[in-house]
Amino acid sequence: MQNDEIKTALQRRSRSARIERRGKIISFTCIALIVAVVFAIFAFVAYHGISTFVGTKVSVWSFLTKTAWAPGTTDASGVPKLGALPMIAGSFGVTLLSAVVATPFAVSAAIYMVEISPRVGTRILQPVIDLLVGIPSVVYGFIGLTVVVPFIRNVFGGSGFGILAGTFVLFVMILPTVTSMTVSALKAVPRRYREASLALGATRWQTIYKVVLRAGMPGILTGIVFGMARAFGEALAVQMVIGNAALMPTSLISPASTLTSVLTAGIGNTVMGSLENNALWSLALILLLMSLAFNLLVRWIGKKGELK
Repeated sequence: MQNDEIKTALQRRSRSARIERRGKIISFTCIALIVAVVFAIFAFVAYHGISTFVGTKVSVWSFLTKTAWAPGTTDASGVPKLGALPMIAGSFGVTLLSAVVATPFAVSAAIYMVEISPRVGTRILQPVIDLLVGIPSVVYGFIGLTVVVPFIRNVFGGSGFGILAGTFVLFVMILPTVTSMTVSALKAVPRRYREASLALGATRWQTIYKVVLRAGMPGILTGIVFGMARAFGEALAVQMVIGNAALMPTSLISPASTLTSVLTAGIGNTVMGSLENNALWSLALILLLMSLAFNLLVRWIGKKGELK
């Protein structure tokens, strides 16, 4: 009888084991909910986005390549005028240009903070970078509307609204993202790389340029792609300065539009289930697929850049 009690006591789960089991159940439940929410979002957006092409004369190819965007009207063939190319071109234009402008500033700031003056970088520059991250998008848009747009109008002509204004605003918005990730990438470069380069007689700048930057390149590229992902999905600030004209941009200072600006401007003015509303969902589906592409690109760069 006594042996049976000892055996039962030994086989009984301890309090720590019960807490661990409870923690695993809660963790798996949260992960399952997150995965379910992600798949639900994809399914919901895809369902409404595909509705544009089901039972209508609008094809995916014409939606992506045509330039006339006038939901609610039809052309001579009776096909609704749903050409998303101007918005796609506007989104890629501001995204690529803002990344091109922001990258040199971000890399230079990161080199200064990590390699040249880590103390000043930590005490002064890092809080400034963090402050830029916390500024709301509407503040960036308002500054762009009152400062950047008049500046472009006076210097380059035109109305001031357009891709160039959107580029300047997005450049400031993605700068902290690219800078922070570049700093992390440079800090992750092993110290022995620098020591080996200096021991071979390389100068400080040669070590930075030919060793540190090359070793941290995957992380730097990841930061650039993250910045581009944010620029591609930014809506409010861009909408305030780009002009919101669904036309093919003919220059950097002509009014244009992006996928996000058309979505935010039109989603509240359409009836759910109508062709106009489904067309906006199709734009949202393009945005979602581009976000997925950016994430896959980041994972591919990270996998290629793993130190072996």
